[in-house]
Amino acid sequence: MEKTFNRMAEAVAHATGRPWAFAACVVSVVIWAASGPVFGFSETWQLVINTGTTIVTFLMVFLIQNTQNRDGAAIQAKLDELIRSGSGKNDFIGIEHLTEAEVEKFRELCKDAKERAGRADQPAVA
Repeated sequence: MEKTFNRMAEAVAHATGRPWAFAACVVSVVIWAASGPVFGFSETWQLVINTGTTIVTFLMVFLIQNTQNRDGAAIQAKLDELIRSGSGKNDFIGIEHLTEAEVEKFRELCKDAKERAGRADQPAVA
């Protein structure tokens, strides 16, 4: 079931991110707005667009979140492999699982290392 959902989520995310999907939404809204006088701008007429957009938004949130989660995990795995195979510090592997305070400590270490490297690059002033 998970593979089926992932394939479907990826296909929908890909399709809805295309220009024609945006154009279809714009056309739908224009048709809905143009039909207002025909239906006397009734509450039912308003309810149609409100219900439709709410349903689409609700479903898209889950599909987009699924895609973001998979993309983020893939990027983290790639970064971890680069760190592992290169000269980077292995301490950074898996920091996405730490608390915000723990990650902040790593940020401070990186900032300090950058400042030390910057001072080392400065020529000595006589």
